[in-house]
Amino acid sequence: MSALVSASTEQQTFTHGRAELHTADCLDWLRSCTKKSIAAVVTDPPYGLHEYTEEQQAKLRAGRGGVWRIPPSFDGNRRAPLPRFTTMSQADLDELHEFFLTWALALRPALLPGAHVIIACNPLVSPYISLALSRAGLERRGEIVRLVQTMRGGDRPKNAHDEFPDVSVMARSQWEPWLLYREPIESRTVADNLRKYKTGGLRRISDQLPFGDVIKSSPTPKKERELAPHPSLKPQSFLRAVVRASLPLGEGVVLDPFAGAGSTLAAAEAVGYQSIGIERDPVYAQIARDAIGKLAQLSVPAAEVIGAPIAAT
Repeated sequence: MSALVSASTEQQTFTHGRAELHTADCLDWLRSCTKKSIAAVVTDPPYGLHEYTEEQQAKLRAGRGGVWRIPPSFDGNRRAPLPRFTTMSQADLDELHEFFLTWALALRPALLPGAHVIIACNPLVSPYISLALSRAGLERRGEIVRLVQTMRGGDRPKNAHDEFPDVSVMARSQWEPWLLYREPIESRTVADNLRKYKTGGLRRISDQLPFGDVIKSSPTPKKERELAPHPSLKPQSFLRAVVRASLPLGEGVVLDPFAGAGSTLAAAEAVGYQSIGIERDPVYAQIARDAIGKLAQLSVPAAEVIGAPIAAT
């Protein structure tokens, strides 16, 4: 049992290899976590708060109603449900900002100086989340761009397809931002911080190649979605590249406070890192228990190849 586990969560802890999963509210867990114990955070949080309430999750699992958009089959494949980000009101966006401000303030004491925080986001809400993280005192270090074409965007005006055949309501989504922040370093230089805490930078691909901030990706493969049925599941090839980069010396604990189906923990296990995940929904926590080991064993493109800078043409 890890020393990072509080007594209140021990009975709800699952372990696989170097991975620990706790069924708990992440804010409660963070507030009881050992100070300066987390070396990196890689997470895909709920972009909006409403769709992950018990009421909306029940509607999602029933396959009808609520804020979730359940798209029809396309090319013979059933598509994963998507939250309706475009319906969020200004009050929703303000609530989102306040939640992530509260979350970041709870997270910071748990971080080692120089720990990177890498957060999956959406172009429509990323300004609100970015502002919250900056207000909490985390340092913005750029963004990681996941190049992927999804079903989001590009549709014609609702109920007016024939009237406006040459109009798209919004640009077709072909990328996904992953916000890159860092707990301020304590030492005078990054080198000093690396010596003391083993944090402060990102792990290189090799001596010749740094980690790149644009990563070619694809939708999550069917095999992975079958192993870990979660509406926001990200592919192991991408996650392993990002998780690998998050620990500059390959040492320390990677935290996913919104663990979902455990895909980040599986990626950490695959690259040989210690990880901790927090998931408050017992249904997703059970999915993660079943999926972490199976996802970690999958053969996918090497993280060193996926995360390398895209060569100039």
